[in-house]
Amino acid sequence: MAKAGHAWSRAAAEQGEAEEGEDPLDAMIARTGCLEQHRQLQECMAERRDWRHCQAELRAFGACMAQRQRQHRGPGPDQPTD
Repeated sequence: MAKAGHAWSRAAAEQGEAEEGEDPLDAMIARTGCLEQHRQLQECMAERRDWRHCQAELRAFGACMAQRQRQHRGPGPDQPTD
C-alpha cells in the first residue's frame, strides 16, 4: 500500500504529512533541489489522473533530477573535464 505522502491526492498527502511528519521521499527530493518540479508533477497527476497528460511536468522533473545527478557525479568518462 502506498504511503499517504505518495498519494496523487494533494489533500491526502498534506494530511499524511501532518500525521507522520516529513515524508522521507519528499526530504530526499528536497535535498536535490527538485521538490517544486516533483510537487507540480504530483498536482498534475491529482488533477488529470493520467500520466500521459503530465508529460511536461514529468520531463521537467526528470531533467532537474538528471542535472543534479550530473552535478553530483561530475563529468563522465567520455565528457571533457575542461
